[in-house]
Amino acid sequence: MPEGPEIRRARDELAAAIEGQIADRVTFHLPALASWNGRFDGERILSVSSRGKAMLTHFSNGYSIYSHNQLYGRWLVSEPDEPPDARRQLRLAIHTSNSSALLYSASDIGVWLTGELHQHPFLKKLGPDVLDETLDGDAVCARLRSARFYRRQLGAFLTDQSFVAGLGNYLRCEILFASGLHPRQRPCDLSGSQLAGLAWRIVALPRQSYETGGITNEPDRAKRLMDSGSSFEQARFQVFRRAGESCYRCGDVLVQEKQCGLCPGCQPAVR
Repeated sequence: MPEGPEIRRARDELAAAIEGQIADRVTFHLPALASWNGRFDGERILSVSSRGKAMLTHFSNGYSIYSHNQLYGRWLVSEPDEPPDARRQLRLAIHTSNSSALLYSASDIGVWLTGELHQHPFLKKLGPDVLDETLDGDAVCARLRSARFYRRQLGAFLTDQSFVAGLGNYLRCEILFASGLHPRQRPCDLSGSQLAGLAWRIVALPRQSYETGGITNEPDRAKRLMDSGSSFEQARFQVFRRAGESCYRCGDVLVQEKQCGLCPGCQPAVR
């Protein structure tokens, strides 16, 4: 499933293509939303925003289209009336005179009054967006210390969108490895410096991933690996999807546990 950085990059592409434009035609390809066909035609696209893993497209008629890519959804931008060769089911199409924004394969799409989005059952449960520029390590540390999360295992709640919105499997694995923490550890088990380091990485690694197009490995190392012939996917992570390979830090063999991949040497299990 795309995580916060991927959705934010998709938002950037959509915003560059359609934000501020007049929607010539907006078509919904889910039967439950068919009654909305034609009702956005001629409206201005005021803005496109993302909240965690959700995309929000705001229109001048006071309505917004909510979408969540889930596991297989994908936004693509194309020239008007020149759809890409995508072997997927089209779910939503926003056409302007300059570009078309096309959402494929997603099924979680809805239309809401913009002023009532805070009541959306998914959005209202979200914690702060992990890519919000105002979010800092102190704020995340306070959430780690809160009664709701303090005694829960890290591997279980780091992907809970009510903690912070936008973290998923790969970011969970990479953050825990970079912090030297086992997924079964809890905030209450950690020292003050460990908590501060974890909080800082929860903020920093998603931003690095967003800025680099998905790299959570050390950027210089990732570059060296790709220069030596590794693919982007082979070079981008430190532990995620690398079970059976050697840890870059200590050389131990990486393993896949129930919650995420890890290094037994750098992230020892705790009793």
